[in-house]
Formats: sequence, C-alpha cells, structure tokens
Amino acid sequence: MTSISLLQQELNKAIIGRKKEIDFMLMGLLVQGHVLLESVPGSGKTMMAKAFAEAIHGEFKRLQFTPDVLPSDVTGISYFHPQKQEFVLRMGPVMSNILLADEVNRATPRTQSSLLEAMEEKQVSIDGETIPLLKPFMVIATQNPVESQQGTFPLPAAQLDRFLFKLTIDYPSQEEEKSILQQFGHSPGKVNINKIVSLDQIEKWTEQVKEVTVHEDIMTYIIQIVQHTRNHPYIELGLSSRASLAVLQAAKAYAFVNNRTFVTPDDVKKIIEPVCLHRMKLSSQGMLIHNLAEILKTIVEEVEAPVEANVR
Repeated sequence: MTSISLLQQELNKAIIGRKKEIDFMLMGLLVQGHVLLESVPGSGKTMMAKAFAEAIHGEFKRLQFTPDVLPSDVTGISYFHPQKQEFVLRMGPVMSNILLADEVNRATPRTQSSLLEAMEEKQVSIDGETIPLLKPFMVIATQNPVESQQGTFPLPAAQLDRFLFKLTIDYPSQEEEKSILQQFGHSPGKVNINKIVSLDQIEKWTEQVKEVTVHEDIMTYIIQIVQHTRNHPYIELGLSSRASLAVLQAAKAYAFVNNRTFVTPDDVKKIIEPVCLHRMKLSSQGMLIHNLAEILKTIVEEVEAPVEANVR
C-alpha cells in the first residue's frame, strides 16, 4: 500500500463519512491550494481539519476568528523588547504548514485581508520586512452559512478566489451517524490520529503532481468551459484566468490521487464544482429562476469533452 493510500485510510478511519472531503483536502495540500469548509455548526469541520493536520509531520496552528482579532494576531508583530533594547519580531500563527482559520467569516474585513498575501504569495510583510512562510503552506478555513447575516462579514469575491476548493459538508447518513455515536460517544470531539506523512514526502508528491500529463485537448476543454461561464446570460461574474489555472491544478492532483499520470475529461468534471462555484455569481435575474450549480452542470454537459483515447 502506498503512503498516500495509508494517509487516506488513517483519515477515513478517524473521520467517518468524509472520504470525498478528505481527498479534496489532500489534493489541496499537494498543489499548495487552500480549502474553505462550509456547513452548519456541529458537523465536524474543525475536527476534520485538525485530524488532517495531525496526520502530517509539520507545524499546525489554529486561530479562532472573532470580530476583535487583529491582523497582527494572524501575521505577527514587531515589538520593542525592554531588556534587549531592540525590536523583536514575533511571528503569528500564519508561520505554520497548516493554518486552521476557524469561522473566518466572523473576522472583520481588515483581518480577513491579512491572509491574502500569505495565501497568494506564501509570505507576509511586517514593518516593511518580507518573511517567507514555511513549505508547504495551506489554509483550511471554516464558516457557518446559518450565521451569514448575524454579525459576520461574508468573504469578498477577491478572497474567495484565493481558495482552491470550497466544500459544502452535508449531514451524515443514518449509518454514518450511528458509527459516529459508537466511535465517539465516550469521548466526543477527540480523534486519535497517527502521523503518517513527512514534509519531505509531501514535497516529493508535489513534484510528482507537476509531472502529471495534460493533453492540449484537455486544456482547450477547460478554456471552453471557462469562456461559457463568462458569456452566459444569467451569470454576472464568470470564471477568471486564476480559475482556469485552479481547474488545471486540481485536475492534475485528482489524477495523481487516483494513481494516474495523465488527466482525463472525467477528472475535470469531478473537480469542477468545488473549484468553480464559489468564484461565480448569478445576475439579479438569474437568482430568481436558476441555481448556480445547475447552470454550471449544464455548461459542462454542453461543452463537448475530448475523447479519452486521444488525451493520454
């Protein structure tokens, strides 16, 4: 069994009924993309993110966002040390391999924006000094949709675009919930995870993902889907060039996680919604009569996929 299969097995054993979400988080890590988890309170978002981080030999930090959290609480601060009689740099939780930004939509826009440079450029600037972050670096953020109008600050389009995936977590099935009660009834919220993967192994996987082959026909297929979203009468905000790159990177990671060295049209279809839905916006007319997921699904169906025999 490969190391990647061992990691998946360990996480699926501890986090019940979240195989898809775990695979997407792993894919995000392999391409150093960030993941936004959204679901109602108590659905296990934080526990899943912590378990994922604990399975990796690396630095993990958790930051609970509230309206009084300042940008310096995220990135760090330069302060004057009385004994040393000099300024000392104290890094914030962003100096980690995996940062859990819990309930990110409760922070003010100023604090949310402090994550932008770190997420996009893998660095932070403090008092004019630029500090590179650890490698790999990944943000796993959570938010509750039921609180979107109760003293929260919805993430703007520019920041949503920084997330490779947005994963909406549904309620568990009856059998899954029964397994949760049996496994965690005696110690709710506690998950025991063995550290499976080293940072060197992750770096090796990251390089292997870059070598996954993408045929020119697959690239054309991605571009056609993206352009259809820009020209659709009910879509006000279509997919950007960053979204095109995100689809390509995610498709390569999906192929790698599924033990293939080339991308197929089905890989693109599997990752298209988690990559694209949070980057799009319906027009005011479209909101009245359409669902964004349905429109994206229709667009994908209308664009002719290349024949798989020609894309290997």
